[in-house]
Amino acid sequence: DPEGGSNLLAALVAPAGERDDLVVATVRLPRVLAAIAVGAALGVAGAIMQAMTANPLAEPGLLGVNAGAAFGVVVAIAFLDVSAVGALVWVAFLGAALAAALVATLGRGATPIRIVLAGVVVTTFLGALTASILVLDAQTLEAVRLWTAGSLAGRRMSEIGAVLPYLLLALGASLLAARHFTTMSLGADAAAALGQSPALWRAGGAAMVVGLAGSAVALAGPIGFVGLLAPHLARRTVGGDYRRVLPVAMLAGATLTLAADTLPRALFGRDVPAGVTLALIGAPVLVWIARRRPA
Repeated sequence: DPEGGSNLLAALVAPAGERDDLVVATVRLPRVLAAIAVGAALGVAGAIMQAMTANPLAEPGLLGVNAGAAFGVVVAIAFLDVSAVGALVWVAFLGAALAAALVATLGRGATPIRIVLAGVVVTTFLGALTASILVLDAQTLEAVRLWTAGSLAGRRMSEIGAVLPYLLLALGASLLAARHFTTMSLGADAAAALGQSPALWRAGGAAMVVGLAGSAVALAGPIGFVGLLAPHLARRTVGGDYRRVLPVAMLAGATLTLAADTLPRALFGRDVPAGVTLALIGAPVLVWIARRRPA
């Protein structure tokens, strides 16, 4: 709708103080920016995880990182009375790091499918703990009800501003290290033969994933499958060089998340959480990828 687009542009560039301008500035724009930031972060996080593990099924939602961050946030809200996003993001980082470490310990030396199974176990366990807290604490449930479904509704510019510095720092570090992730994607032996320290770069990559996924979860809740879909789309488009894969995965993740948040409202007039829409799309893709891989 050209007229609608021009009205939106006018509301952003030259607001007249009308109700529509206020809605654009305080409701629509923060939601769009949150979707772009969260999708970009999860797309890059998934690409890094797939490079580090040489596992095309790796992504923050499947390997427990999102669940760990979400569990940390719910615990902080329920028991520590923390509500500011700027504080919650640090709790999300801690929860994501502990969950990633647990999955790495359980899946050490296993095949890609079994690593994913370890991730599913950790995700299910932490999800059960999170649900138990919410069932027993109605006040916390009301505060995070939509957030736990991966909803971008109600995001505010102040919340985005509290998370954005950490997210941008992790994104920048990831893009600067892209060539090292290309080497890691060849496998630990090949990386070592090329002079790379696999242990050092696994630690660095894990820190970047925690920063990206923790920031995304603190802002929008545990949205899954973006980190699975975006890197596959990127590699199919530009090949296996992570200097190109990471920027394309960032763009693909942002586009997928924004579309998942926007299309249900445009097509059906219903506000469906982006996490729900992406799960409906991502689950069949996960099955397809798993069936193409040896066990």
